[in-house]
Amino acid sequence: AAEISASPAAEVLEGTATTLSCDVPGREEHPEEELSYTWFKNGAWLKEGPAHALLFPAVATGDAGYYSCQVANSQGSDTAQAVSLSVTYPPRIPTLTLFQETQGGRLVIIRCAVDSHPPATLAIDRDGALLATSGSQVALGQRLAVTASRNSLRLEIRDAGPRDGGKYGCTASNVHGNASATKVLVIRAAGLLIQPSAEVAEGTAVTLTCVGTGEEPLYTWYRNGRRLQESSFPTLEFPSVRGEDAGAFQCQVRSGNGSEMSEAVPLRVFYAPRQPVLSSFLQSRGGRLGIIQCSVESEPESNLTLRRGDEVLACSRGCPQATSPRVHVTRSYNSLKVEIRDVVVEDEGVYECRAGNSQGSASATVDFKA
Repeated sequence: AAEISASPAAEVLEGTATTLSCDVPGREEHPEEELSYTWFKNGAWLKEGPAHALLFPAVATGDAGYYSCQVANSQGSDTAQAVSLSVTYPPRIPTLTLFQETQGGRLVIIRCAVDSHPPATLAIDRDGALLATSGSQVALGQRLAVTASRNSLRLEIRDAGPRDGGKYGCTASNVHGNASATKVLVIRAAGLLIQPSAEVAEGTAVTLTCVGTGEEPLYTWYRNGRRLQESSFPTLEFPSVRGEDAGAFQCQVRSGNGSEMSEAVPLRVFYAPRQPVLSSFLQSRGGRLGIIQCSVESEPESNLTLRRGDEVLACSRGCPQATSPRVHVTRSYNSLKVEIRDVVVEDEGVYECRAGNSQGSASATVDFKA
């Protein structure tokens, strides 16, 4: 039976000259016999011809896989059992990601991932001090948690503060070499926490808490960049939050040590549509053009439907296009505009605009006269 051999080995370092040979026992006894060799990689056809060897002048990682060959002559064919060609290589440049929980900024996640074969040992350090490794366990504080998997290392830092900021590095090593990457993490002294959530329904009691350091601090609150209030209390409370209270909030902590501003944290307030604003207008100059427009305030966006009696003229989404060529519909955020060209008496009547979202619905009517 045909056999495949690898030279210098079936596992080689990237860049090594490598040969796979398809050998037939007793072949030397019949040198005049013509043989055809068909090569397969991972079951897919690769090449065919009289050459019994596959040459890789400098083997690459993409060359790794399962190789088999089929030998054929005038009498028949024989397929060799597949062999695995494994290509080893040193770690590539690691991917180092730093994540801060924006709401509060109290949790930091550092993740390092790398591509290598064989798998690499990963180590995370801060300003040169080792914090975590995928090999032997490092003594960890109560605030630190480490998760290691193949070519991946994750470090969680709870209750993170300015002391946890610095230059973080990840080093990946295997028998063929090593590689590293660094990133700088800056942790603000001030953080902002929204409870019970940063997305709430109108009427919910909401508390914003400014987390900061310093002796006898003063807290200044901002919404959308505009100053709201200043006090010695670290909280801003909305006993029954309204839609108009939504926005991007920041807090500034001032003490004898200086001042620090938090990241902007958005508060989103969901509410049912307010009473829609429905207007109609008839333009007689240059042809009779009727315009009916409906707009509404809501969060999230409402689906607007304009109807006359049982007939639906237009809606924001999910209804058929207007069938009449005289009707033109313009849709935008929480707004619906219908233009009726060449208005006739039959276009007169009471038009209703209904707005609905996940929080509720509201409607308004207008009497359009031609």
